[in-house]
Amino acid sequence: MKVAIIGVTGYSGVELIRILLQHPKVEIVSIHSHSQNGQGIDDYLPHLKQLLSLPLEPIDPAKIMAQTELVFFATPSGISKEIATAFVEADFPVIDLSGDFRLKADGQYEKWYKNSSAPSDFLQTAHYGLADFYRKPASKLIANPGCYATGTLLSLAPLVQKKIIEPTSIIVDAKSGLSGAGKNLSESSHFVNSNENMTLYKMNSHQHIPEIMQQLQKWNAEVPAIQFSTSLIPVTRGIFITSYARSSQKMTQEEVWHLYQDFYQEKYFVRIQEQESYPNLRQIIGSNFCDIGVAYNKVTNIITVVTVLDNLVKGAAGQAVQNLNHLAGWDEKTGLEMIPIYP
Repeated sequence: MKVAIIGVTGYSGVELIRILLQHPKVEIVSIHSHSQNGQGIDDYLPHLKQLLSLPLEPIDPAKIMAQTELVFFATPSGISKEIATAFVEADFPVIDLSGDFRLKADGQYEKWYKNSSAPSDFLQTAHYGLADFYRKPASKLIANPGCYATGTLLSLAPLVQKKIIEPTSIIVDAKSGLSGAGKNLSESSHFVNSNENMTLYKMNSHQHIPEIMQQLQKWNAEVPAIQFSTSLIPVTRGIFITSYARSSQKMTQEEVWHLYQDFYQEKYFVRIQEQESYPNLRQIIGSNFCDIGVAYNKVTNIITVVTVLDNLVKGAAGQAVQNLNHLAGWDEKTGLEMIPIYP
C-alpha cells in the first residue's frame, strides 16, 4: 500500500516514519508539512539520512489521492477537521491521530478542545480505532484514540465490560513523559521546570476524558463519570497509569488476575504481568505493547490496575499502523513486532 503522511515533522509523524519504513507491505510515497516545505526530510531530521530522502511537500489533496491509497494525519487537533474534508468526501481512507473525529456527541469537541468541531456527519461516520477491540473498521475514516485514553481504556475494559466494580468508584492517576505534550515549548515542559520535577496539569479538564467516557459508557452505560488526573514526569517517552475501582463483590487476588489474563489472552499487544508483579516504563519503550499488572486489596475491596505504554507508539503511531493493518486485512502484528528498547 502506498501512503502519505500529513504533519510528518511532529513527534507522532516522525514515529510513523520509523514504523512504516520497517513495514513489509507499505511504501511512504509523500510527506507533508505546513512549516518546512521544500527541504528534504533527511535535511530536517538528520537521523533519517540514507533511510528516507523524500521532500516535504505542500498539502494538495487531489495530488495525494492520485499517488497514494491512504493518508495519515499526524497534525495537532484543529487541523485535520479542515484538511481531511476533501479526503472523506472522496471516500478516501484516512487515519487521523488527532482528536478531531473522536467525539460523537454534539458540543463535546467544542467544550473540551475549545474549537469548532468537524461536520456532524463526519463525526458519526468515523470509526473510533481502539485497535485491540475489533478486526475490521466500520469506516474508512479512522479516529485514532488518544494516548491517555488508550491506556485508561485498556486498564478498565475487563472491569467495566464484566460489570464487577461499583460504577461510581473509578479513579485514574495518569503520568506522561514530555513527548506527550508535543514539540511546542510551554512553561511546564521547559527543561528547568520539568527536570527532576513532577507537575500535575489539566485537573478535571484533560481533553481525553470525554473519549474515555464515551467508550466506557458504550461498554457499560451505568458508569456515570471517572476521576481522572494527569501529570508530567521527567522522561521523554512513556505513560504510567494507576487506576483504582471498588469491586462490587468479594474477590481474591488470583480471581482478579485470571480475569485479566483470560480477557486479554487473544490480544497480542496487551501483556498481563505475573501475579504480584507490576510493569515499568522501560519494558515497553519503543514498542506497541501495553503491559498491565493488577492487585486486589481484600481489606478495602479495591482493585488496582497498573498500566504502561509508549505514548508515541501504542498511544499514537503504533496503534495507527495497527489500525492500518486492520483496514487492509493484514495480520495486525505486521510491521509492529518491535522489541522494546532496553536499557
